[in-house]
Amino acid sequence: MSVSGTALANRFRRRLLRRLGRPGGGAAAALVPLAALICGLFTGALASRAAWETSRPQPDRAEATAILTEVFPGHDLGEIDTPPALFVVYGHALRLGTVKTLLFGDGGEYQESATGAAAFGAPPVPAEQIVTAAREHLTGAGWRVYDPQVSDRVSCADKFCATPQAVTDTALTARRGDTILNASISSQTAVDATYLSVEVHRAPPPLVVPAGVVGTLLGAVAGWVVFGWVSRRTEGRRRRGVVNALVGVATVLWWLPVLLSVPFLLQHHLGEPHPAWHPFWEWLGQPTASLLFLIGAVCVLLALGLAAATRRRDTPEAPVGGPPPGRATDRPGPI
Repeated sequence: MSVSGTALANRFRRRLLRRLGRPGGGAAAALVPLAALICGLFTGALASRAAWETSRPQPDRAEATAILTEVFPGHDLGEIDTPPALFVVYGHALRLGTVKTLLFGDGGEYQESATGAAAFGAPPVPAEQIVTAAREHLTGAGWRVYDPQVSDRVSCADKFCATPQAVTDTALTARRGDTILNASISSQTAVDATYLSVEVHRAPPPLVVPAGVVGTLLGAVAGWVVFGWVSRRTEGRRRRGVVNALVGVATVLWWLPVLLSVPFLLQHHLGEPHPAWHPFWEWLGQPTASLLFLIGAVCVLLALGLAAATRRRDTPEAPVGGPPPGRATDRPGPI
């Protein structure tokens, strides 16, 4: 390539980067980076959810029976419940009828499913003995056992609570390979209550983390380009204020759940053992705050529509305290 061709290519590259990477002035200078970053996080969460599909199916009855017999021998755990899908809402697979549930307050019920079983009645031996035996069986079978979490509560033997009873609940967590076991052992003695409940489910597959990172980077770049284009398209035009307001509302609605969820989940993770981190989207407050996300998305679509409809020959925004551009301030008088 000749020197003139190289210079032309470099000039074109610089102009292209300047056009794609420069948001408009004013409020857009702050809104564009925030909007681009949250778009990247949403894209990363979506990519990580897609990567979850590479997970092995949840344990079937045969696998769960082998685990439960190995860890809790001598306990009648009854029928083993297998989930209908990898992620469920109130135990059911996600379908069109559950969209209303996700949008109006119960989005947090969208969770990874698990294969579970329970034993009812009074424990045949003291609860502490059940916990000790289970930890020994888990360690011997190659499970990594985390420190049990013990909590105390008061239970009532009748509806008037005339004879309150102290109950101790112990949460036991273990992991082996890509399988996680969560057990709850209670010292309660009521016939119709459970003294032992166990769930086994899969850990996040290896592709979840790289998919989330790559998705976040690509989404942030795409968001920067799109919102930067919107801000430049409307810069100096009458629609700029409306477009900035729409993007601002969307940015607030998208970031607010993140600011509330991250501290809560950090405290939750530090307070009890977690063989695996909560899914990416839960750190963004989704789908609990999916209604806010949807309203923000509508605002962004409106902003994109207004920006696309703005033409260069549209009337520019009038400067504050002065006449419209292009109009003379004084009319020349006769000589």
